[in-house]
Amino acid sequence: MAYPTPYTYIQCPCSDQSAADRGNALASEDLDDDERTFDPRAPRSNYSLYPLEYLLYCEDCQQIRCPRCVTEETVTYYCPNCLFEVPSSNLRSEGNRCTRSCYQCPICIGPLQVSAIQPMSDDNLLSPEGQSSSNGGPYALFCQYCNWSSTDVGIKFDRPSGIHSQLGKLNNGGTPKITIRDVKERRKENPDEPPLPDDEVDRDLQFASLRTFYQEQLANSNPNLGGMTLQDSIGFSSPAALSRIMSLYTGRGHPGRMQQGPADIMREALNSEEGLKSAQLDESSMIKKLTNDGWQATTSSEQRAHQVSAGRFQDELRPIPYLLRTKRSKRCPACRHIISKPESKVASTRFKIRLVAKSYIPTITLRPMHPTAAPVPVTSRPAVNDEEPLTPLKPYQYILTFKNPLFESIKVTLATSNTTPGRFASKVTVLCPEFEVDANTDMWDDALKDDGRDKGRKRDEGAGQGETAKIWERGRNWVSIILEVVPASLRPEHQTLLGKDKDDVDDSPLKEDEDILEIPMFIRMEWEADAQHDMVSAHGKDKEAKEKRELAYWCVLGVGRISHE
Repeated sequence: MAYPTPYTYIQCPCSDQSAADRGNALASEDLDDDERTFDPRAPRSNYSLYPLEYLLYCEDCQQIRCPRCVTEETVTYYCPNCLFEVPSSNLRSEGNRCTRSCYQCPICIGPLQVSAIQPMSDDNLLSPEGQSSSNGGPYALFCQYCNWSSTDVGIKFDRPSGIHSQLGKLNNGGTPKITIRDVKERRKENPDEPPLPDDEVDRDLQFASLRTFYQEQLANSNPNLGGMTLQDSIGFSSPAALSRIMSLYTGRGHPGRMQQGPADIMREALNSEEGLKSAQLDESSMIKKLTNDGWQATTSSEQRAHQVSAGRFQDELRPIPYLLRTKRSKRCPACRHIISKPESKVASTRFKIRLVAKSYIPTITLRPMHPTAAPVPVTSRPAVNDEEPLTPLKPYQYILTFKNPLFESIKVTLATSNTTPGRFASKVTVLCPEFEVDANTDMWDDALKDDGRDKGRKRDEGAGQGETAKIWERGRNWVSIILEVVPASLRPEHQTLLGKDKDDVDDSPLKEDEDILEIPMFIRMEWEADAQHDMVSAHGKDKEAKEKRELAYWCVLGVGRISHE
């Protein structure tokens, strides 16, 4: 994990497998799993460690929730360009794209603006009657970043409004699109007219023809459907239409009785009017165009991924309508309690409910007692100067600070292994594994207390390091302790000094980020909070009823990189 050190990450409990999920494993194996130290270098750990700012908290379950273990529900759909809210009922008919003339450039994905191709002069702004004229067309879509315009692909518009409907009627080059209605009208006027050639049938016309063809086939073979369209949910997915669904498999499907015998056979499309389009295997024209225009005239894989209709050349690209975004609420997967819910207003960035874990569990910071990096000047912030690599087999002291966000004092208990997991085991010593952090009260109330705690909070600095089982420094709602580490040597031959046999020594090359010293630490916090409503009612009118709560979780402290020397 290539992160700037030092850092602190919290493990979400959703990655732990319970005994029921493991399929009733043996009790001895379960005990080994419970007593096993968390390994931050395991492949599974990459999906369970998060910064504290990324985590949420469920008050009912009293558990940490990460972005992977919450249940999301869509609150609203909106366009990120015009911030117009789109009803969910319109998604089925209009798709998940904005239809309010909001387009992106197919080259650089920048926003496109509608402007006149030839701006009007001051003399042309007034009509012959002396009134202002608003007809300054034709218009086109222009990109302010890469100077691409829709005129590069031959698309122009008659008016600056209704771009979505105008663009849907034009092909690249400015020719009008042939719709299924035009094909039907031509067939009525001239029934003997041959079908359209394949090169004039685009994707939209082919899909509309296939949809119309199969809708007619379903209506002819299944009269019980009553002429319902393909997208009508009552025809296929409704439980009340069981007879209609069974008619697809039992034959002709007359209402009131089940027909026995072979089912009606639906034929396939035969020509372009029914949606059949043969594959274009002759690529001689594309090869000739590539030879004349060069490689720069072709489209990239990213451009083809943004729009399905894009071909292999730049002149086949079209303006991309903005993809709709969503605002989502998050629920706890266990109790279905809402832990995050944004406001429904599109322009608002506020939340109605936002239970962040930073407001319920302590914030942990780690800094060296004797920093080697020079302080960053104020004019150069927020840059951070990296510490020098840690010298192997040399003791280092770090100040570990816990800041309490709760309004009740908490008791913290720390547990960690004597050596870090992994191939290179470093020694770790926590000088004060149990301590109490005061409540997050008002700073003025703390200042008015005449208890002598506002002076001399630091221990004697003559020793140069914190004493065993003593707190290094204490504040209003924070406590600092000393963490001592002895980095291991990265040379395989030095692993025999730790008591390993020569056969057990792994002399393989150093893996990526294996030189980072990471300390897994188990944190258990206890505090007394106000009792819930049911507990208060059980105790009568006892307003000062308290209940004991506790929370335990793993965290990973990234101390720094070990020197390779």
